[in-house]
Amino acid sequence: MTRPDGLVEQYRLLPAGRRRAIAEQASPALRVRLAEVERDLALRHSPGSLAAVLTDGREMQAAHLDLIDNAFRRIAAGETVRLLLTMPPRHGKSRRAARWAPLWYLLQRPDHRVMIASYSADLADDHGRWIRDAITTWGEQLGIALHPGSKAANRFDILGREGGLIAAGVGGGLTGKGAHLAIVDDPIKDDADAQSPTMRRRLWEWWQAVLLTRVEPGGSVIVIQTRWHEDDLAGRILAGETAADWTIIDLPAIADSDDDALGRKIGQPLWPARYGRKALAGIRRAVGERVWGSLFMQKPRPVEGGVWRRAWIDRARVTPVEFSGVELARVVVAVDPSGGDSTVNDETGIIGLAADYHDHLYVVADESGTLGANDWGLTACRLALSLRADAIVVEANYGGNMAKSVISQAWDQLAREGETRGQLMPLIVEVNAKVGKRLRAEPVAQLYEQLRVHHVGHYPELEGQMATWVPGMDSPDRMDAAVHGLTELAGAGQLDALSQGMEDGRLHGRR
Repeated sequence: MTRPDGLVEQYRLLPAGRRRAIAEQASPALRVRLAEVERDLALRHSPGSLAAVLTDGREMQAAHLDLIDNAFRRIAAGETVRLLLTMPPRHGKSRRAARWAPLWYLLQRPDHRVMIASYSADLADDHGRWIRDAITTWGEQLGIALHPGSKAANRFDILGREGGLIAAGVGGGLTGKGAHLAIVDDPIKDDADAQSPTMRRRLWEWWQAVLLTRVEPGGSVIVIQTRWHEDDLAGRILAGETAADWTIIDLPAIADSDDDALGRKIGQPLWPARYGRKALAGIRRAVGERVWGSLFMQKPRPVEGGVWRRAWIDRARVTPVEFSGVELARVVVAVDPSGGDSTVNDETGIIGLAADYHDHLYVVADESGTLGANDWGLTACRLALSLRADAIVVEANYGGNMAKSVISQAWDQLAREGETRGQLMPLIVEVNAKVGKRLRAEPVAQLYEQLRVHHVGHYPELEGQMATWVPGMDSPDRMDAAVHGLTELAGAGQLDALSQGMEDGRLHGRR
């Protein structure tokens, strides 16, 4: 090595301040060589630095992305790391953790194999394809190249080295060579998968039986995800026997504790340059409290929601035998037709309810389902016949007079077919829900808390909707129907008002 080459190599080892001083005093020719060294040092410094150099500063940088960089630097330095990092969507985690960082890692460790897994094979392949194409584009600058016979998006090798990459979807196979670094990015597709016990179990089984078994001795694992459910992959890791082995970095969209991973003050956004307080407030209003709490604040709601508690339902539950001895003052069928702007209201809620003479209320039937107008009208009327209901309570916000017409036509059809057997048509009580869902639901929830509402038997779908609903979410139709009916039965002075419009004997047998 010539003397200038020796100086250049020594220059690499100096701290930044000393290098800067030398460059300022160097000759023009030497300064060009030192600039090349500085560029190479920047490429190798961190994933974020690599991205900044290769994109001429266009790649976004942020303090929370530095935490991802630091984890990869520790692993490249030879440390065994188990990292669980939870953060909101659209904050750059996948681009940094599943693209730039693996590319940087292969530059540092070209003899190591990297494994990337995401919720679908297509997404994992997209990450692999991006890294493969980046090596094709910048490989000469990085000093690595692809093996000519191994260039698939989901599996490729580094030319002349032992390393490479394999990508697969969660639940898929990861056969072949093991991995020195396994990256699990976004293991859950959507809320439907997150809420499914079967899908959560399958994910955990794949995690234990497939991914972890492919990690080489001394290898590292990084899981970066948005929280969806208390029992999601991150939740099971946190609750597992090996939780103490993991480095946990929790990054809510807005700092909510004094020990924030970035040292933020409570109330400060995670990425203010992109999502300030005003933008986050808009997102919160749009997605509702449950989604905001889980996906953005990394605090998934427990099974209990924000208004009802399962314990209230369970403590007041009665058996059909116990209910048979109750003297009833009123019985109604409550209907909440499907439709409107809600994304969850794909059912028509049809709930049977009753009231006794001691201010106690009862849920006695749930005939809800995905029904067309004629079908739900017939179902509601048949339930009213079987319960001898004195009224059918129906929300009229959607469709105007349509709901009332559906019930009347259905009753007429049953009368023509002889199913009514002379029973009087129940009074149709139209509900116009003028107040917010929380204002309607909370008084009914208070009756549950006071153990004044009794479910006669079990209604899993209805009870699940009640226990998981929090204000800000679209309210499902079974729950809305129950709220309408219970509000009607518990209304002030409702028993005193029975004489108005019900003198025709429909309450015969009830005081």
